[in-house]
Amino acid sequence: MPIHLPPAIDLYVKAENSGDVEAMSECFAPDATVRDESRTYKGLAAIKEWKAGTRKKYNHRVAPLEIAQRAGKTVLKAKLTGNFPGSPVTLEFSFVLEDGKIASLEIR
Repeated sequence: MPIHLPPAIDLYVKAENSGDVEAMSECFAPDATVRDESRTYKGLAAIKEWKAGTRKKYNHRVAPLEIAQRAGKTVLKAKLTGNFPGSPVTLEFSFVLEDGKIASLEIR
């Protein structure tokens, strides 16, 4: 059974899996923040740079498993496969959505 993702998160997953870094502009707010691997990236330019770097380094794919609402956040549990030790892993992507865009994302 397919998982229904909010449009911005659906676009994010599609951009992740296609490697389309420019599509990040479509799903993230201009002043969005991302927290991943103990680092924080603020603004579209930094987010695009982060995404291009992780794509090149890990060549990963995201497969959504389930989605839930928790403490004002939309939490996506997903299987991440790629060129990294321990692949595949299950991670949580905690999104804050504002005006149809991703305002913040924390990956753990």
